[in-house]
Amino acid sequence: MRNGFATSACAAAAASAAIRTLMTNHETREVVIDLPALRGVRFEIFRCEKNQGGVLCGVIKDAGDDPDVTNGLEIQALVEHGSEAGITLLGGAGVGVVTLPGLPVDVGEPAINPGPRRLIRKIVQDTLKELSAEETNLRITIIVPEGEKTAQQTMNPKLGIIGGISILGTDGLVRPYSLPTFRASIYYEMNVAREAGYTSIALATGKRSAAYLRTHLNDARGLGVVDVGDELGYPIKQAQKFGFTQVTLGGMIGKFSKLAQGRFQTHVQEGEVNFEFLAELAAEHHAPREICERILTARTAHQIQGWLSEVNIRLEPELARRAARHAAKELGGGISARAVIFSLDGELLADEIHEAVK
Repeated sequence: MRNGFATSACAAAAASAAIRTLMTNHETREVVIDLPALRGVRFEIFRCEKNQGGVLCGVIKDAGDDPDVTNGLEIQALVEHGSEAGITLLGGAGVGVVTLPGLPVDVGEPAINPGPRRLIRKIVQDTLKELSAEETNLRITIIVPEGEKTAQQTMNPKLGIIGGISILGTDGLVRPYSLPTFRASIYYEMNVAREAGYTSIALATGKRSAAYLRTHLNDARGLGVVDVGDELGYPIKQAQKFGFTQVTLGGMIGKFSKLAQGRFQTHVQEGEVNFEFLAELAAEHHAPREICERILTARTAHQIQGWLSEVNIRLEPELARRAARHAAKELGGGISARAVIFSLDGELLADEIHEAVK
């Protein structure tokens, strides 16, 4: 699969082009820069405009084969002569502003992460050196014209980043579905919840489950529920480090049939639903033999739900109890585990707590 370029790399390339145009008075249509992860990367400059006292350049983000909502956005850099010594990096329209503690950027600052800040500054310094320009006073403003609209499709509103997207990417590259990147986003969401005063955290196995869980838990601010998808093992391990006193798992029967067996990586690549386990559990709950045999031929756990509901049997409370017990063991002492199971349309089917192990 093809790698792409992060917003950090695009911003750095745009800044380099704007500096070249500002210093040479010649329009720049292409730059070659060295990223921490890849040298000699060529960027086409989509826009290069002179204005009063400065130059605005833009690069179209190419995220490669990663399904990134910021793919195709124009990332701009406005470079002007500044009044303060050195290089001043600012966020303009379409770059979010941090409003909640717990992120790697201080409250009130533009959402340009520390790694991207270092990258942009290094590329700027490399460009100045290449042009044999002495250290000069420059004000660089990163702008994303469609950033505020696009940010609504990201986690930024929930994280308290308002007004636009974040400038991300320490090494400048986007790798298709990066597990470390996903885990980092989970970590920061948990940290924001802690900094906002939450003493418990809820981990949902998908977007719908997250929405149902927020309603069930009356989480008006929406900061205490994190959509972790199939990646439940990682945040469970982090919960103790953050000092949470309770962890709630929320989802539907398919994922919970795995959690009830102590399987905290619930992606199908790590193993499908164990229908033999569900058939045995159904038998323990006195399901008719023919239904137990039919369960072995099922395609989905939801299908089994339908068959069992016809004979007034629900496995969800037992699945929730077992999931909570496994989670509490995984969490270690001092943290209770709660398991909440919903139907596809949001009906509450089970809510079980396993108290903290002392």
